[in-house]
Amino acid sequence: MIVRMTFCSCDYEVMGVDHIMKKLHELGSEQTKRTLVRHGAVEPLFGVRISDLKPLVKEFRNSHALALDLYATANSDAMYLAGLIANKDEMTQADLQDWATKATWSLIANTTVACLAAETPHALELIDQWITAQTELVAACGWSTAAHYASVTVNDQIDLVRLNHLLNIISTTIHDQSDLLKGVMNHCLISLGCFVPELTPSVKRAAQLIGEVSIDHGETACKTPSALEAIKKVEELGKLGKKKKRARC
Repeated sequence: MIVRMTFCSCDYEVMGVDHIMKKLHELGSEQTKRTLVRHGAVEPLFGVRISDLKPLVKEFRNSHALALDLYATANSDAMYLAGLIANKDEMTQADLQDWATKATWSLIANTTVACLAAETPHALELIDQWITAQTELVAACGWSTAAHYASVTVNDQIDLVRLNHLLNIISTTIHDQSDLLKGVMNHCLISLGCFVPELTPSVKRAAQLIGEVSIDHGETACKTPSALEAIKKVEELGKLGKKKKRARC
């Protein structure tokens, strides 16, 4: 399949999905695949390290049609790459809804879809829809989108009313959630406290009331970070409110 794309202001032809899938297969390793599976990844996947995707991201950045085709393969490595090369300005709300419902595991929902959604004008509306979803991965995607939205949206454009509402939900319901949702809500709590200085005092009070968040991370070395400790570290570095240039990485 041939895909015509514009890159560096020049039109050129490159091989499409089949070519990329072959490259991903070559980059994959059984060791990385086993690690990803322990963290919840599901087949199909090749086991490509995120750092090894960088040359492909550089070559195909903003190749939107290719991104949509890669995500549609349902291959975890291709889906992750799709999020990195998608053109956020061309990503419609319908596209993001489709991606959220088709996310195959937490990395795709909480990173690929959430990071991209946070960079679009659709973020707030999607957050409202997703956090109340019956499907756990979609709900998790909503909380992760909120965390990333706080990290990249400049404070004079941020919706503090919406974020205060999210903070209230976290404060009153986090201990009643599944392990996956506890994790993303805790991440959102930390993000609100670190990236939105106007909310930092409220987040600290909420974190004290919440106390320890107990999560079973299975056969991994992952640990649940303390919101209070995470915010304190950022404060000590003098980086409260320092925004990221982009959510995707």
